[in-house]
Amino acid sequence: MTQATRTDTSNAIDPRVFPPTARRGRNCGELKLNGIRATALTEQFGSPLYVVDENAARARAIEVRSALQSEAERIGTSATVYYATKAFLCIEVARWMAEEGLAIDVASGGELAVALAAGVDPARIGFHGNNKSVQEIERAVAAGVGTIILDSEFETERVAQAAARAGIRQRVRLRVNSGVHASTHDFLATSHEDQKFGQPLSEAPRLVRDILRHDNLLFVGLHCHIGSQIFATSGFRESARRLLGAYPELAAITGRPIPELNLGGGFGIAYTSAAADEEPAVADVARELADIVAETASELGVPLPHLAFEPGRSIIGQAGVTLYTVGTTKSVQLAGSNVAADPADLGYAERLYVSVDGGMSDNARPALYGADYQVRIANRVSEAEPALVRVVGKHCESGDIVVQRDELPGDVRPGDTLAVAATGAYCWSLSSNYNYVPRPPVVALRDGEARLIVRGETEDQLLAMSVISETHDTPDTNGATK
Repeated sequence: MTQATRTDTSNAIDPRVFPPTARRGRNCGELKLNGIRATALTEQFGSPLYVVDENAARARAIEVRSALQSEAERIGTSATVYYATKAFLCIEVARWMAEEGLAIDVASGGELAVALAAGVDPARIGFHGNNKSVQEIERAVAAGVGTIILDSEFETERVAQAAARAGIRQRVRLRVNSGVHASTHDFLATSHEDQKFGQPLSEAPRLVRDILRHDNLLFVGLHCHIGSQIFATSGFRESARRLLGAYPELAAITGRPIPELNLGGGFGIAYTSAAADEEPAVADVARELADIVAETASELGVPLPHLAFEPGRSIIGQAGVTLYTVGTTKSVQLAGSNVAADPADLGYAERLYVSVDGGMSDNARPALYGADYQVRIANRVSEAEPALVRVVGKHCESGDIVVQRDELPGDVRPGDTLAVAATGAYCWSLSSNYNYVPRPPVVALRDGEARLIVRGETEDQLLAMSVISETHDTPDTNGATK
C-alpha cells in the first residue's frame, strides 16, 4: 500500500469512538466536545485533561440498562444492572449512575466509601474483591450493603462473623470460574482456573454447603465474570449455560430454587475506527444472553433466576476524551532500517513520534495490555499529507506509549492540542504519579457547560506527602554532612 492510495481520515471524528457530541467546529475545524472548544477546556482547566461527556455517559447508562432489563422481561424474569465502578469512579459519576437506575458494584473499601458519599442506597451496592479485609467486610455489613460476593472460604467465615456481630442476615453470592476463556488479553480473562478470582465451578456444591452452615448468611446465587473488552457473545452464552447447569444440584442442596444469577460484565467498546466495525450492539448482546438463559433453564427444568450484570467500560468508556499538548516531534525511518516491517504500519517508510505532556501515568492501558487508541489534532484541521504517528508520553520508559499507531496530518507540531478518544474507562482509575507527575483533573460536560468533578494534583501536594525527619544530616556547601 502506498500513501497515494490511502483514504485520508486523519482529521475525521468517528462518532463510534468519540462521544456522540464530538464534532469539528466551523472555526479552523477545532474539535468541540458537547459544544465546547477543546482549547477552551485546556485554557481553563490545564493540560493534560480528562474530559467526560455527562450527557453521553447518562444516555449510554440508560441504553445498557434498558436493553438488559427489557430482554430479561421478555423471557419472563427481571434484571439488576450494576455499574462496575472500577472503570471510573468519583462521587459525581456514582450519582449519575444511581440516578439513571443502576445499582453500584464496588471492589474495595475506598470505592464503597465513594458510593456511600454519593448517597447511593447501600441495598443497591454489590461488594466484590478477592481479598476484602475484615475491616472492609465489617464496614460493608454495618452500612447495609445489599450483596457481598464471596471469593474464598476465608470470606465465608469473615462475612458470617461480621453479620453475626451486626445481628443481620447478609445476602451473599459465590464467585465461580466457569472455565470459559474470553477472547481478550490474558490479564483481562478472568474465568479460567489458574488466576486469583473465584472458585472452580466444580467446587460450588461444597462451598454452598459451607455457606448454609451459617444462619446469618443468605445464599442468593452464583457470580461469574469471564473477562473484559469482549466483543464475541459466544463466551457469555457458554458461561451462562455452564452456570445454570449447576443450579439443579445447588437447588437440591439448599432445598429451594436458586433465585439469582450474576453474569458479570466485560462488554467491549471500540477504541479505534477499525474496532468499531466489530463492536456488537448492546441490544444484540442482551437478546442473546436472555435467549441462552431461557433455553438452558427450560432444558434443565429450573425456574428462571433474576439476572444481574456489571457493565463498566461499556457505559463510561466512550464518554471520555483525554486532551494533551504536543511538546516535541521526531521522525524515525522504518523502510531499509533494522526495524522489522509491520503490516499494521500501513506501508509507511517512517514513523513520526509525537510527545505529549502526559503518558503512562494518566493512561496505563497501552503499557499494561498493549491497548491502542485513536488520536486527532483537536485545535485545527489540516490539509497536510497524513503521517504514521506514535503518540508517546514524557515518562522515562520506552514503553510509555499513549497511541501505538494512527495517522495524523504530517504537520502536527509543538503546541497542538491532541484528543485521544474513549479514555473514560481505566485511565483515571489506573493513573499514577510515576516520575512525580501530578494526576490531571477530570471535567464533566453537560448541556454545553463544563465543571470540575475531580481536582487535579499539584507538585506541592506530592511533595507534602514526603515525611522529613526532624533529625537528619544536611550537606554543607562542600558536600560534607554537618
